[in-house]
Amino acid sequence: MRTRAGREGLLLMQLPLAVDALSALAHGSRLAVFRLLVRAGPDGVAAGDIAREIGALPNTLSSHLTILGHAGLIRSRRDGRSILYSADYERMRELLGFLMEDCCAGRPEICAPFATGCSA
Repeated sequence: MRTRAGREGLLLMQLPLAVDALSALAHGSRLAVFRLLVRAGPDGVAAGDIAREIGALPNTLSSHLTILGHAGLIRSRRDGRSILYSADYERMRELLGFLMEDCCAGRPEICAPFATGCSA
């Protein structure tokens, strides 16, 4: 993954990777899938459970999962006959870091409520 070291040692995305990730999230169903996987934690969720939760047809969900996977936002692994999907938390942190890198024109108190909410 092409990243660069940030001012405080954080790995931050380059613009093309951020655009890919944001483009993948710029669809209501894909955003719902990603948020579901973030809430689910590293154990992940089976594809069938994701489809039921967001009300998607299997082939439509498959397309959404492929797009999110190509953007590096989710990972998949086989568990017996099921495929489990989970959020890629490292990539999510990189995206958030990229978005916040130059936040608030040098006034970190503006972003402080966001940063505090993330650490809770």
